[in-house]
Amino acid sequence: MIDSNVLLAFFSTSVILALSPGPDNLFVLAQSAQNGRKAGLYVTLGLATGLIGHTVAVAFGLAAIVHSSVLAFGIMKLMGAAYLLYLAWQALRATATTVQQGSLQVLSSGSLYRRGIIMNLTNPKVSFFFMAFLPQFADPHHGSMILQFFQLGGVFIMATLLVFGVISLFAGGLGDRFRNSALIQKTVNRIAALVFIGLAVKLALSER
Repeated sequence: MIDSNVLLAFFSTSVILALSPGPDNLFVLAQSAQNGRKAGLYVTLGLATGLIGHTVAVAFGLAAIVHSSVLAFGIMKLMGAAYLLYLAWQALRATATTVQQGSLQVLSSGSLYRRGIIMNLTNPKVSFFFMAFLPQFADPHHGSMILQFFQLGGVFIMATLLVFGVISLFAGGLGDRFRNSALIQKTVNRIAALVFIGLAVKLALSER
């Protein structure tokens, strides 16, 4: 099992990354601001459900790679580090994104939930991100890698539910400020970029 301090560090990092402006949390925010808190919560539940699918796929795939060969693990490690640096570069050059009231179609609760699932499952970047992110917090010496990846995936889902849930609840007030504040979005993007760079360095220096 994973040490509690490692899980706390993973959870804290997951919260920061969930706060980083992106299509998922902006969609949650915009739906909440336009159609109420419940709309954002249904989207959030859908996104979290989609993460379960990514967790299952990545857990078994990563476990196989880690146990297969040193070369395979080295290639995965370098690809993951390169992808994290790419995410950092994107975060640094990202401009503020706003969503105008009334610009989104009104969807039913079921449609919002399904939209969240589809948005997440059809986004290959989530799987790539998990492949680069999860291995840094798992250790083959601490038991089954598959169980550790499921544990980390569960913690990431909890962080997503927490952050997106708060965004849904406060979208009517603070959400509008976050959505339309270039300064806030730029600050969060810079923090996320630093996190991505730190994770890339950690991954590149990690051992099998």
